[in-house]
Amino acid sequence: MKLRLTLITEIIAPYRIPVFNALARRDDIELHVIFLAENDASLRQWIVYKNEIGFSYEVLPSRRRRIGEHNVLLNWGVAKALAASRPQVILCGGYNYAASWRAAYWAVRRSIPFLLWLESTAADARQQRPLVEALKRRFFNLSSGMVVPGIAARDYALSFGVPEERIFVAPNAIDTDLFQRAAAKALENATRVHAALELPARFFLNVGRLVAAKGVFDLLDGYAKLEPSMRSEISLVFVGDGDARRELEVRSRDISPGTIEFRGFVQRDDLPAYYALAEAMVFPTHSDTWGFVVNEAMACSAPVIASEVAGCVADLVRDSETGLVIPARDASCLARAMYRVASEPGLREQLMGNASQRILAYSPQNCAAGIAGAARAVGGQG
Repeated sequence: MKLRLTLITEIIAPYRIPVFNALARRDDIELHVIFLAENDASLRQWIVYKNEIGFSYEVLPSRRRRIGEHNVLLNWGVAKALAASRPQVILCGGYNYAASWRAAYWAVRRSIPFLLWLESTAADARQQRPLVEALKRRFFNLSSGMVVPGIAARDYALSFGVPEERIFVAPNAIDTDLFQRAAAKALENATRVHAALELPARFFLNVGRLVAAKGVFDLLDGYAKLEPSMRSEISLVFVGDGDARRELEVRSRDISPGTIEFRGFVQRDDLPAYYALAEAMVFPTHSDTWGFVVNEAMACSAPVIASEVAGCVADLVRDSETGLVIPARDASCLARAMYRVASEPGLREQLMGNASQRILAYSPQNCAAGIAGAARAVGGQG
């Protein structure tokens, strides 16, 4: 008999659709997904790939407002949607929305197991706020267990006293096959793709929001510290948009020699070509619960340079094996890592091969298996 699992999450993120499709295809889970909104256009310009959805879902009515740095999302109809889905287990992605709390209390009153999908880590700069930590602890106490993407989030849950047997790993995943196929196609037609995208012959790549917390100014400074001869040969390409773009553009004018390009937001289907043709994908974030761009880059066999605070690093980036790990906020270390990848062909080939193998374990199917195992365990079917 299938276990009825209702999953609550914020938006229809492209990287979650393959996971939910894999979960819905399982013969032990009857899945229904409740989205709190279709997208958050103020932060992300993603296409909503509704044509790829192969699971039961609904989008709740909502109103979103930004108050300073806070993202306030209000929903109505939470209880009605939960009742209609008749869940035997609920999995909630996060604790920072009013709908999450309503769902938790709805589940507790009915003695329905309630799982929290937790991605927070101890290195996340958004921690260390006493009120937030107190509310978080209360939410944890309402939960029957935690679903975490990897080592950093597991350790964070343990630090709150969550018993190890209540923590279940569902490795964070993207559509690995899609990125691998598209990257291989780009490499087969490298000359044509370079021309079509007007890409430099060699370039370092950064993908993500252009905000200070992503370490983009560190990357610019690191690039400036490279030897002039290397900057003459290798460009820096930013893919993404954000509040820091204008200042980055202004600062980049002072770096010579060297070429720095800003491509704006690029949709999922066009990203593999950038990853596949890049010298390395650089992710110097100051704070990130995971970092799906690292999954994407590794699926495209792109060498990765990532700061140690990124949540994905403990699982995906083994220093000098599947990528290079650097301290956050250290432009000099970042420059040395960029120099190594660009000047040591043997190291680059090693990173590419190992990364492409490592990422295979972080598939939608394995993530779905982790979620299903957690749901069965707390639902009495483990």
